[in-house]
Amino acid sequence: MPPSDQAMTSASPITPAVPGSSWRQILSAFLLLGCTSFGGPVAHLGHFRREFVERRRWLDAHAFADLVALCQVLPGPASSQVGLAIGLMRGGAAGAMAAWLGFTLPSAILMLALSQSLGWLGSTAQAAGVVHGLKLAAAAVVAQALWSMARTHCPDRARASLAALAAAVVACQPGFGAQLLVCIGGALAGLVVLHSPHQLPASPFPVAHGARAGWLLLGLFLLLLLGLPLAAALSASVWLRLADIFYRAGALVFGGGHVVLPVLQSQIVQGGWLSNDVFLAGYGAAQALPGPLFTVAAFLGGAAGQPPLGLGGALVAVIAIFLPGALLVAGSLPLWASARRHAGARRAMLGVNAAVVGLLLGAFHGTVWTPAVHDGADFAAVVLGCVLLVSWRLPSWALVALALVLSLLRQA
Repeated sequence: MPPSDQAMTSASPITPAVPGSSWRQILSAFLLLGCTSFGGPVAHLGHFRREFVERRRWLDAHAFADLVALCQVLPGPASSQVGLAIGLMRGGAAGAMAAWLGFTLPSAILMLALSQSLGWLGSTAQAAGVVHGLKLAAAAVVAQALWSMARTHCPDRARASLAALAAAVVACQPGFGAQLLVCIGGALAGLVVLHSPHQLPASPFPVAHGARAGWLLLGLFLLLLLGLPLAAALSASVWLRLADIFYRAGALVFGGGHVVLPVLQSQIVQGGWLSNDVFLAGYGAAQALPGPLFTVAAFLGGAAGQPPLGLGGALVAVIAIFLPGALLVAGSLPLWASARRHAGARRAMLGVNAAVVGLLLGAFHGTVWTPAVHDGADFAAVVLGCVLLVSWRLPSWALVALALVLSLLRQA
């Protein structure tokens, strides 16, 4: 190993895992985000960065970027996985559960309530103006977060160029294949281009469990993936069949909620659990709610079957769809933390982090900007939101609340 690499490796200890917050603190923080984080996974990551990196300082920008990079290449809902990982690093297993519950419960409860009030869903179109205002607030939050991430992770020409190239690829060719390509390309570019020791920050990345526990969690993920279909086939239990459908959807789909919905549609509608009209009504309602889009499972599980399965079906569906992503990220974290000890791996991660900035920028165009910004007034609203966030230090939840109030006044 070259002397510079030795120095970089020795200067990069992994900070021992010490729980930094009680589960009540973690639950409170994520519950607020679960009620105010509109705009989809890219917007959620913007809210997370602002809350946990900039405001609470629960982890630094480099550790956060490494978490995002890991969750981008795992199946499942990336933003929920990042949130669960933050809770795990701050408070162990109780912290991870608190983070997941806080971020998931608000929209899951609303989706369950909607599943039991199907006749009301026809009126959701009347709230289009309110939803549009919330999308504009989300666009401002994401734009501010992307600017902050770019300043941290793209400080030189090499990484700025890498981010721009990644953004172009993702914008022109959306989908998991392009995302995986830019992450691999970023890792290779980091190995080849980034050599300077000062580019390799030693940031805390505490993980409460070791590699052995990580491998056990990954083994449990695989056991359930293979075992649930067999158990459902051998049993007449409607609950096992429901768990199998939602577990496989969460385990085998990359790219988040928008990608999992066609998979669920084929299983739920064609399997006779729900009509297509009811499925689409639930999907439309989920677009208007904060939190992860995967909570549409609460609607589908609650409304599925004749008569509807209700609370039990919603619980099974929500737990089953989120469980594989949780097992994957919890199992991968100690392996990811170990990789950060090695200078070569850390150079690769710096390249991946720059590529992820571009990936999020490319996704921002298609999933946040285009659906929200339609004219000059919308553009002005996003610019004003960015000014409030950056110059006036307005919390992101307050910007969302302001957008909600203004949208309601406009509809009145």
